Amino acid sequence: MVYIYIITMAVVTYLIRMIPMTVFQKKITNKYIKSFLYYVPYSCLMAMTFPVVFHATSSIYSALAGVIVAVVLAFYNKSLVTVAVSACVTVFVMEKIMIFMS
Repeated sequence: MVYIYIITMAVVTYLIRMIPMTVFQKKITNKYIKSFLYYVPYSCLMAMTFPVVFHATSSIYSALAGVIVAVVLAFYNKSLVTVAVSACVTVFVMEKIMIFMS
């Protein structure tokens, strides 16, 4: 299933980058269109990845804690590695706490 997500993301990203190059012969100068084409791959990746985050853990509460930590750290412009590791550690700790509490 993960491979389907990766292949879909690769194809969509490739098509979004390739189609404007083949359809438009002149350089695109419209700021709106350039901005739209720049953010489409990121939004596709987010749309495919975000729902899976909540099903990857044994509890939605630990997943929510990880997402909150990741969003806060990303808001403060922390590096990708810092955000990812912090979110994973948060989920791990929350899972252990929830096991201990039950």
